Amino acid sequence: NLARKHGRMVQHGTQTRSAGGVREGIEYLQSGKLGKIRMAKAINCQLRGPIGRVADSETPPGVNYDLWLGPAPKRPFNRNRYHYNWHWFWDYGTGDTGNDGIHQIDIARWGLGVEMPNAVSCSGTQLFYDDDHETPDTQIATFEYDDVYLMYEMRLWTPYGLEGHDNGNIFYGDEGTMSIGRKGWQVTFKNGKEGPGGSRGSYSHAENFIKAVRCRKASDLNADVEVGHRSATLCHMANIAMRVGRRLEFDATNERFIGDAEANTYLTKQYRKGYELPVL
Repeated sequence: NLARKHGRMVQHGTQTRSAGGVREGIEYLQSGKLGKIRMAKAINCQLRGPIGRVADSETPPGVNYDLWLGPAPKRPFNRNRYHYNWHWFWDYGTGDTGNDGIHQIDIARWGLGVEMPNAVSCSGTQLFYDDDHETPDTQIATFEYDDVYLMYEMRLWTPYGLEGHDNGNIFYGDEGTMSIGRKGWQVTFKNGKEGPGGSRGSYSHAENFIKAVRCRKASDLNADVEVGHRSATLCHMANIAMRVGRRLEFDATNERFIGDAEANTYLTKQYRKGYELPVL
């Protein structure tokens, strides 16, 4: 809302939307040549090494740790909670679902042409790590829409590319499937024959942003802030459903869970004194 109010260009960091080959693949997907696309599976199955167990320690010289913590709870310095591993702790991060998974969820949502889901279910745990991680290394989420499903599958210990990609998407249509990811895109028709495909192409995310800044048209952004917000919301929804352990129905207009007070408490956090979110 503030970006719109003040006429600011804000590009979200889902840069895959600016990869030329991916844009070509999505255009083919949405052309109708694969019939109705009824489901997408976002795949985040790379290898992330364990982080071990690290004791609290003194804050390194030159680090303003209070400022680094910001609104998060005050606690002793710990290397595992600092760069880059802060992603794996709920005080600061969203696990790999909100770290790398958002890139796949965003493409799945784009390909299906959907916004906010009606409901979400998610389960997750640690099957691989035995260390300081709080967030899961294995996670499966299902987002329910009126007539399509979006699935998210995460394993941080299987970089095998069994479905063509370690990180990517599979779209399932009446007339065939499309795989799309870091290696490019490929169509397979329902008779088993390969169809069109192509490379991922190079990213032009910064270039796209600069052009939008110059022409002052938010509609020219490949990943406008609202687009990013919607994809990020799905990541939060999955994590919340996992943490409360049940299927959640969602009011997309008000961005609240329906009839679940516990789940709604996860939609915000307690901000530490001095770092409260300002009212603008």
